Amino acid sequence: MKLSSFQFELPQELLAEYPTLNRDESRLMVLNRKTQTIEHKMFKDLIDYFEEDDVLILNDTKVFPARLYGNKEKTGARIEVFLLRELNSETRLWDVLVDPARKIRIGNKLYFGDDESLVAEVIDNTTSRGRTLRFLFDGTYEEFRKKLTELGETPLPKYISREVEPEDAERYQTIYAKNEGAVAAPTAGLHFSKHLLKRLEIKGVNFAEVTLHVGLGTFSPVEVEDLSKHKMDSEEIVVSEDCARIVNQGIKDKRRICAVGTTVMRSVESCVSSNHTLNAYSGWTNKFIFPPHEFSIANMMITNFHTPKSTLLMMASAFAGHDFIKKAYAEAIKEKYRFYSYGDAMLIL
Repeated sequence: MKLSSFQFELPQELLAEYPTLNRDESRLMVLNRKTQTIEHKMFKDLIDYFEEDDVLILNDTKVFPARLYGNKEKTGARIEVFLLRELNSETRLWDVLVDPARKIRIGNKLYFGDDESLVAEVIDNTTSRGRTLRFLFDGTYEEFRKKLTELGETPLPKYISREVEPEDAERYQTIYAKNEGAVAAPTAGLHFSKHLLKRLEIKGVNFAEVTLHVGLGTFSPVEVEDLSKHKMDSEEIVVSEDCARIVNQGIKDKRRICAVGTTVMRSVESCVSSNHTLNAYSGWTNKFIFPPHEFSIANMMITNFHTPKSTLLMMASAFAGHDFIKKAYAEAIKEKYRFYSYGDAMLIL
């Protein structure tokens, strides 16, 4: 497949600036691969597509407030610092992106907070916008992390043009988030309410959890026409023995196995055994899924509506079929579905 196969015109007004008031009242487009039919539902209708002992795989990563604003020493210039990953907890080294990058050189210091109690020194350049920072802070590691959380802002995607609001701290987080480490939400999971999860549990659906700490690489633009030459950034994943056991029992019993989001699908497809079951694993994945791809674990998928030429759209296309996804997206635009992180959802059967 070529990059140009995933281009389409997306009206700007369909990019969702805010989530729906109630999580499970976003719209749900249901695609049936066998019958090639499309239904229009509400997300809370999801329960109608599950039966006892089916398996729902969730990504339990938790977003941390990764966007900081500091001031450069001497000039006082305002600099955005986006925390990507912690490299060393003892020396407080972090991989970050800075903006504007042209002003930030090795040796520069940045000051954060009104009292400037948090300072960072630039010790390396990694990419055009990437830097390695060493944070300087008088206090324990726990106090340092608490300070980062206090000063940080919910890392909403850049396409959202409004200011971050207090409500975003809760809404840009799944209700089952627990393992902190993501700089972007696994957005398919944002539609689940406590009530809907309880109803699914009462129906006898089994839950399995993986952890994939979403990095910005998931959203990096693809810049090569030949998709086989695109390299995904690595992201940290954990598939526990317990998760593998629940999923493999579902596979053995020929149940529906539903991946909630592209992050879950990447995780489980990165851990497939030779007999097409799920292996436990803790490490990193840079797996890039695009058509054609033979999926081994999940036979259902929940995902949001993605932007043109994105790796997320490519994975959905690999799962549903390229022509079917094109048809579904044309329908979504016509019916004014909301796209991207705070947008509506799709269930692919």
